[in-house]
Amino acid sequence: SKDKNSLTLLLLHGTGGDETDLIPIARMLEITNASILSPRGKVIENGMPRYFRRLAEGIFDIEDLKFRTNELADFIQNASKTYALDLNRIVAIGYSNGANIAASILLLRPEILYSAILFRPMIPLVPNALPNLSSKRVLLSAGLHDPIVASYQTKDLFDLLEKVGAKVSIQWQNSGHELTQRDIEAARKWLSLL
Repeated sequence: SKDKNSLTLLLLHGTGGDETDLIPIARMLEITNASILSPRGKVIENGMPRYFRRLAEGIFDIEDLKFRTNELADFIQNASKTYALDLNRIVAIGYSNGANIAASILLLRPEILYSAILFRPMIPLVPNALPNLSSKRVLLSAGLHDPIVASYQTKDLFDLLEKVGAKVSIQWQNSGHELTQRDIEAARKWLSLL
């Protein structure tokens, strides 16, 4: 296991959240000396920050998603230079909308992320050119009773990531869309094995 001290945790909040939301969760993951990069979503929907536009619940504006994915990936690249972060050691920790844009970065700009923990994700898009993610490790954490993300949507993302070579695992929580202590425990255990 490599030195965890050089990890940067990229925190990506859910709809209506902000850059402070996931900081307590990042602390619970107990990665000593990790850097934290926590950008706020730039799209506003009914007063709520998001990372990309959607047309309806679960229906994404794909053009905006692609634009915002590249914009966020460029931001991370620039931030890595500004703050002297190791671009090869960035772990995305995304919840809901944040998990979906993290998945989109994996699929469209995989060089940006070392690995990812995706809480309550679904497939954001299927790129025309599939990436090779054989060097990536991804944890999906899904709620069995999630009213927003159906189980098959998380399973479809699992299948897509597996197809493109990612070392992907999935944890099913006995919960809805909200994050639970078990999500955090699963993420902490998974991170300790990175």
